[in-house]
Amino acid sequence: MSKKQAKDKNKKQEIDKDTLVKREITRLTNLFKDIDKNKRLTAKGLIEEAAYMRITLQELKKEIDKNGPIDVMPQGEYSIIREHPALKSYNTMVQRYTNIIDKLTNLHPKEDVKKEIDDGFEDFIANKP
Repeated sequence: MSKKQAKDKNKKQEIDKDTLVKREITRLTNLFKDIDKNKRLTAKGLIEEAAYMRITLQELKKEIDKNGPIDVMPQGEYSIIREHPALKSYNTMVQRYTNIIDKLTNLHPKEDVKKEIDDGFEDFIANKP
């Protein structure tokens, strides 16, 4: 296999960001399909933002893994060691992503807690002679 063929194969395997975001939107939409009709427009916007953020967080994580959490920034004759900009963005975005997921979860209908019907069995056992 030539270098060009190998490069083309890698491009085919690499999925573009828009496709990944659309897949995540579909996944989240399925998770939150039971949201009340009146709240769906709000949920739709939150789902789209959450999907974009999740894919971006994955990109930032790859960047951090590749370059490390520390960045050396040249300043003339000396250098400054600082937090990598991707890590800073990741930390900020992960908090916002968590907030959006929390808001979506709060839009989800609360599960009805069904009360157990007392069939009298416990009383029967407790009062057995």
